[in-house]
Amino acid sequence: MIIIMKSSATEDQIDHVVRRVQELGFTPHVSRGVERTIIGVVGDERSLARSSFEVLDGVERVVRVLHPFKMASREWKQEDTVIHINGVTIGGGGLTIIAGPCSVESRSQLLETAHAVKEAGAHMLRGGAYKPRTSPYSFQGLGLKGLEILAEAKETYGLPVVTEVMSPDLVTLVAEYADMLQIGARNMQNFALLHAVGKVQRPVLLKRGMMSTIQELLMSAEYILSNGNMQVAVCERGIRTFETYTRNTTDINAIPALKQLTHLPVIGDPSHGTGKWDLVRPVARAMVAAGADGLIVEVHPRPEEALSDGAQSLRPENFARLVEEVKAVWEALRNVEAVPVTTP
Repeated sequence: MIIIMKSSATEDQIDHVVRRVQELGFTPHVSRGVERTIIGVVGDERSLARSSFEVLDGVERVVRVLHPFKMASREWKQEDTVIHINGVTIGGGGLTIIAGPCSVESRSQLLETAHAVKEAGAHMLRGGAYKPRTSPYSFQGLGLKGLEILAEAKETYGLPVVTEVMSPDLVTLVAEYADMLQIGARNMQNFALLHAVGKVQRPVLLKRGMMSTIQELLMSAEYILSNGNMQVAVCERGIRTFETYTRNTTDINAIPALKQLTHLPVIGDPSHGTGKWDLVRPVARAMVAAGADGLIVEVHPRPEEALSDGAQSLRPENFARLVEEVKAVWEALRNVEAVPVTTP
């Protein structure tokens, strides 16, 4: 439920509505715009009557949010959310490129990759210190040592760091080193983990589960938002279908659909979306053309030696070409005048 205050509403009237929301057992979320203040009612408000607030002074109207995801919806917030991370912005019309290896394998490997992606135009560095793997015998990451190497790369090259957190007990530790916490596809519905990252003030990159719907992705984002962390970006990384030629099936539809449904930034992952390095560049171009706010791409100086996901990792020279190509697509779209959409 959204309570839209009159443009003439006073601070006392706004405060009174906020107190009334709290008295009824709900959590208020106040959004102050240029012309209007909007108060969101967080909680299961199905039994709550709109008249509970419509009679209060300063209230213009009360609107029920139709989607099960409330705070993530465009109904809740019309303008795009923009995430600011140490001089880098995600959302708001720009194109943010995150790049790096799937796993932090060694100090030399990560620093070499960080230098290469920075030179090519990446804005942020990715790298896994903790790795959820299908096989228990596969490389599981370097853990704390990996986080320390990521911190060194950040200090050396000035690239904010994105890395995955796998369990609630690791959130505080990973947040000490990472500028953005990644929730991987396998953990998209790990609700204890979603609660935990919602309670720390670190931006979150939430990846879509490999068998999850768009609504399920946004409901997972809702867990984080409802715990007070409003800095969430959602990521389309491909879903599992009957197709076996590629690792996953990139759901290009999801990008414009998400842009319609949510104010949260939308990131595309063409590496996991394809699983094949030679498909990453064309799919990355398609993701940007579909409206993605950014990309997260796996890059490795020697993919044939990679301890994880070598088949989908770009060599630095191929990543440099990708950056040039997606920037050209993004610039072309900016230069096209918007055509009004007419209903059929």
